[in-house]
Amino acid sequence: MSPTLTALVLAIHARVPVLLWGAPGTGKSSVIRQLGERLGLPVETVIASIREPSDFAGLPVVTDGRVRFAPPDWAVRLARHGTGLLFLDEISTAPPAVQAALLRVVLERTVGDLELPPGVAIVAAANPAAQAAGGWDLSAPLANRFLHLDWHVNGLAWADGFVSSWAKLEVPELPADWTAGLPAARDEIAGYIRQRPDALLSVAETAEAASRAWPSPRTWEMAARLLAAARAAEAPAEVLETLLAGTVGNAAARDYLTLLRRGAAWDLDRAFQRPDDARIPESPDALDGFLRAVIARFAASADEKAWQRSWQLLARAADAAGVDAVVPHAIALHEAGSDAFLVPAEARPLLEALRVS
Repeated sequence: MSPTLTALVLAIHARVPVLLWGAPGTGKSSVIRQLGERLGLPVETVIASIREPSDFAGLPVVTDGRVRFAPPDWAVRLARHGTGLLFLDEISTAPPAVQAALLRVVLERTVGDLELPPGVAIVAAANPAAQAAGGWDLSAPLANRFLHLDWHVNGLAWADGFVSSWAKLEVPELPADWTAGLPAARDEIAGYIRQRPDALLSVAETAEAASRAWPSPRTWEMAARLLAAARAAEAPAEVLETLLAGTVGNAAARDYLTLLRRGAAWDLDRAFQRPDDARIPESPDALDGFLRAVIARFAASADEKAWQRSWQLLARAADAAGVDAVVPHAIALHEAGSDAFLVPAEARPLLEALRVS
């Protein structure tokens, strides 16, 4: 399965709104229908370009002297079912007034006076403005509510699916307890923002750029959910990169991943002050970067307190992730300071397991 398709399925599982960008006729609508069948979710397709604002904001109806906003039938059907896929097609050809009405639907999951159930996922599709019939640039507020994925057609994959009627479409599973990884993902992102405060919000300057992914508090929160989901599903690194770039933009995603792998995104001051309370990264890349940063921190100071705290952090990492994950870092730390300091007692079991004398 391609990274884009895997990212799409994970976002559906995590209930993060997705926007597929691709040329007309590339199978976006067909894939959504197939995914709905595979996931057991009814699909309600709404062509945004031919709708009125009231189709999303609700039609005002006077009842007993009070005005309520009645939702359309497709929203009522989704609410009654409890789960489903709301597919908003041709969203980039919707006029500004319709895009404004979609803001509450995408973010607050509200249609008129009806709130969509948590089991409903939202997916949209758009053609680039140059390829759309009477297309508009997507408004920045609406764009900032989506994970943006570029939809490309692979000739070999299409040929295989065409012959088999797409029977080989595989859907990654997401463990029921995937949200348990959310605190760790938020902690990682918070550590990055402490290092890069300006990366929290960077509104694109042009209308075209603002219609795609850019960093904001909202999209960083989306990124945390997607990171937790991807790690719970053991998705490959390229899927994580696709998810991050689609929420906070390419530049912020690259910088975040670079700092994470180097360990520079972590609040080492806090970790060294209170090693017993420090959060140990869960993903292999993040753990490796964190431990590298711990050893670099000791090497920079070369004092006994930093030596003691470094071993405490490595011992906690071994308990959390297993001894094998800590092997190279424990050896490096031992080589860096064993001539000057004794290994603390609480870390000796780790050394024995590593067979470091």
